[in-house]
Amino acid sequence: MLHFLQRTLRMAIRRDAADKWFSDVVRKKAGHVCEHCKKVDARMECAHIYGRAAKSVRWSMDNAVCLCHYCHMKFTANPLEFTAWLEDTLGEGHMEMLREKWQVLMKTNKQLRKEIAKHYREEFKKMDQDENYEPVSYN
Repeated sequence: MLHFLQRTLRMAIRRDAADKWFSDVVRKKAGHVCEHCKKVDARMECAHIYGRAAKSVRWSMDNAVCLCHYCHMKFTANPLEFTAWLEDTLGEGHMEMLREKWQVLMKTNKQLRKEIAKHYREEFKKMDQDENYEPVSYN
């Protein structure tokens, strides 16, 4: 039963190439360093501020931070602590702008997700070529 529930949860919001390349860019931008505890680890995670179900900000660089697995799980279990840390770290202005972007309804299709994947794949390559390059968000 547990295996079935885990599989169902994983399938609830599928990851595709757009998610993969977006996550790669977020983690590379942070230098694979946890933005909360500053731990350096190969197993860093792309943590969304507003969950991936919110398409209007799902692939927005404003909506993600790089966290180690421990900090990601800690903040997932403690959303008020996560919000306080985000406001302290990113600022209230950033969070207000993100809230406005989040409220916009956005539908996606296969072609748009391919375009987003291509954008972040190209941003990743630019980051590889120039360590000072700041990736540009798709939206």
